[in-house]
Parts: sequence; structure tokens; C-alpha cells
Amino acid sequence: MVTIRLHNGKTRMKEVFVPIDPMNVRVYVCGPTVYDRAHLGNARPVVVFDTLFRLLRHVYGAGHVTYVRNFTDVDDKINATALARKEAGAAGTLEALIAERTEETIRWYHEDMDALGALRPTHEPRATAYVGQMIAMIAELVARGHAYARDGHVLFRVRSFAEYGRLSGRSVDDMIAGARVEVAPFKEDPMDFVLWKPSDDSLPGWQSPWGRGRPGWHIECSAMSLALLGASFDIHGGGIDLQFPHHENEVAQSCCAHPEAEFARVWMHNEMLQVEGKKMSKSLGNFFTVRDLLGQGVPGEVIRLVFLGTHYGRPMDWTAEKAGQAEATLRKWRAMVAGVQPSAPSGAVVAALADDLNTAGAIAELHALAAAGDAAGLKASAGLMGLLQDDMGGWAEAGVDLAPYAARLAALRAAAMETKDFAPVDAMKAALLAAGVEVRMSKAGVEVLPGPGFDAAKLEGLL
Repeated sequence: MVTIRLHNGKTRMKEVFVPIDPMNVRVYVCGPTVYDRAHLGNARPVVVFDTLFRLLRHVYGAGHVTYVRNFTDVDDKINATALARKEAGAAGTLEALIAERTEETIRWYHEDMDALGALRPTHEPRATAYVGQMIAMIAELVARGHAYARDGHVLFRVRSFAEYGRLSGRSVDDMIAGARVEVAPFKEDPMDFVLWKPSDDSLPGWQSPWGRGRPGWHIECSAMSLALLGASFDIHGGGIDLQFPHHENEVAQSCCAHPEAEFARVWMHNEMLQVEGKKMSKSLGNFFTVRDLLGQGVPGEVIRLVFLGTHYGRPMDWTAEKAGQAEATLRKWRAMVAGVQPSAPSGAVVAALADDLNTAGAIAELHALAAAGDAAGLKASAGLMGLLQDDMGGWAEAGVDLAPYAARLAALRAAAMETKDFAPVDAMKAALLAAGVEVRMSKAGVEVLPGPGFDAAKLEGLL
């Protein structure tokens, strides 16, 4: 069996991955809060952990991997979005508007992530369906002395968990000194975090031992992972921005509620995304959603290949140049594998992925397969990475036979060799390049391929 090595954020070391149960490898990844479109940064963990999901399925068998990614559908941002719609004149109760927005956003999310070639997880739990389990876990924490109720709130007593800060590498005192913490009269300690908070009649709420209210964000993932994966499972993933406080708080409440278990054995975090070398932000004008790019004609497969070009543990820079290069590469590969039946994935590609998801190394191996003319191996190996899937290839179809243009250019070049007048050759080549056609001229002949920004309409009149 293939040996998988993963960098464990808990130990800060690359370790051989040994599942608790090889017949049921269990993975939990924090999903989106569903109040708006997913921006490009939201898509990175989707592609990263989809690639891990594919690798685990390849090694252990598709029926032996359970992948859970949640939807946070109870959150103050969702409430605020629905309230704004109501104040703008939308019909219906606040609860109805929240439900409407949630359904709409989950549909958008599925459409956008499907476009990136991401497999649907085994389970996609919604937080609102697990409030009962959250209340039960909170009650257990109170009973064990790790949480306390004040003024309709229930808070986790951070200093009751001696290992708090281990995941993020911080001490409690350092966190208090260097972080903005919510100061509230109902807190025993500034670092204590909310497990349950009260809801008035204008907000969604559930009945609990502490009155009508709603859960805090952190308890949601602990309760859902417990319900679907058990008190101990193999891998917990998410963006590095979630390491503190979200994941740190998950560890604390889960380990205190179930001290006999270890919660997640391996922690994996993908680094952040930049755009053209700068942090993505609305103020810089470089903030965009996945749907924005898809709407501009950037294929989802291109977005995926750009993401895979950088190791998940390093910051990733999205650039227009990378997107153009990825599109050109995929067009060449798709032309090569058209109509080909895939063989087995290359051992070198599998080995690269098994080495802490070295996707850049795996892509280098895909280039080597293409250079060697192994179309069947290329298709199978790229498929393992969610690329060159048959149902995602429509974007790469040229829609026009370029062979006559190659023949025309070859004829012009042959005439120019006799007359020494290369102006017609240069003009034809320039027109093809302007149409987004990649031109290759060598002693062996002339080859033309659709490249980035290919536009068949611009070929009119060239023959």
C-alpha cells in the first residue's frame, strides 16, 4: 500500500499517516458560513482537501473514506444579511428570509465548487440540524466544570484546559496581551469564549437549559464532527486563518467533553491566497468571487490547476499570467487525451501526492507524461487530481478545425523560403496570435493550437 506522509499541525512535523481504522478513514473540514458568494480564498481549502479526499479514496478505496464538510447556517452575519433584506422591503418573516438566503447561498456554493471539479463530501451537515447535539455537549462541559452559565450565556472556561494554545503555539497570557478579546461583564476571564448566547424575539433561537438562544460558532463543528465521525477521527482541515481561535477552541471543548478521546489526530491547514502579490481586499479592488472569474470566462478547471501549482502549506498568489499558462497547458493536454481511455495513475504522480500533497511535484510529473506521449497515463493521473475529467472539457473545445490555418501558414512559409519575402508569413502569424492561437514553427512543420483567450471569430478572412 502507498505510504502517505502529512504535515501535522499539532506536532509541527511531517508524519506517516496511519488511520485509526483503514476501513473508515475519517476527515472533517470546516465549511462556509452561508451568507454570500464564496470568494476565491474560500475555494482554496475546497480544492486542497478535495485532492486529499481523492488520494485517500485511491489508496484506501472509495467506500472506506468518510469526508465531512459542514455548512454554518446559524450565524450573526446570516441574521444581519436577512435583516437588511427585510428592512429593504423583502416580504416574509426574518426566519423565512434567513432560510431563503441559506438555501440560495448553498446552491451557489455547490454550483461554484462543482465548477472547480470538487467532489461532494460524504456528508454536508447543516449546523441548524445539530443544535440538540450542541446543547448536549455544552451541558456536558458545564457538568465537568469546563463551562459556566451567566446572564443567558454559557462560556467555556479556557484556563480549565491546560493544553489550550498548543495547536496555535501560543500561551493564554500572550494571547490576552496580543489579541483583541471581547470584554464582557459575564466573563470570568477575558479569554473565555461563548458556547451559547441568548436570542431575543427578533432572532432565531432554540430552547435550552439556559433559556432561548443560539449556539456560538466554535461548538458547531465539535458537535457535528462528534455526531458523524466520533470522538476521535483522523484528519481535521481548514484554512490557516481558522487555526486560532476556531480550531484551538474546537480542541479545547471537544477534549474536555470527551477526555478519553483525542479528537483529531492530524491537523492540516492551507495557507492564505493573494492576488497579484497583494492580500485580497475590497479596498484594493482585487477582491472577487469564484463566480466572478467563471463569469469572465475563466474555466473552473483553470482555477483548479492554478491552485494546485502551489503547495497547500505556502501562500498562493493568483495572477492573470498563471491563469493564462494554466489554460494553455490544459488545452494541450486535452487535445492529447481526446478520445483516449485512461490507464492507471502514474506511480510518480501518486508518490508526489502522498508526500504531503506535493501537488506542484505531481504537476511536474504530468508534464513529463505529456512529453513522453503517454496520453492514457496522463489522463488517469490528471484525473486523480480532479483534472481532465470528461464532463469538464467543454470549455477547451476549439469549435473550429485549425488544420487549414496550419496548412496555409506552412504554404506561406514555403513560398517565403523561395522569395525571401516573409511579410505574408509574419502577417498570418500575427493574426493567429491575435485570435488566441498558439503558433509553433519548426523544421518539422507548422503546428497551431488554441491558446489562452482563443476566439474563433477573429479567424474570419484568414484563409
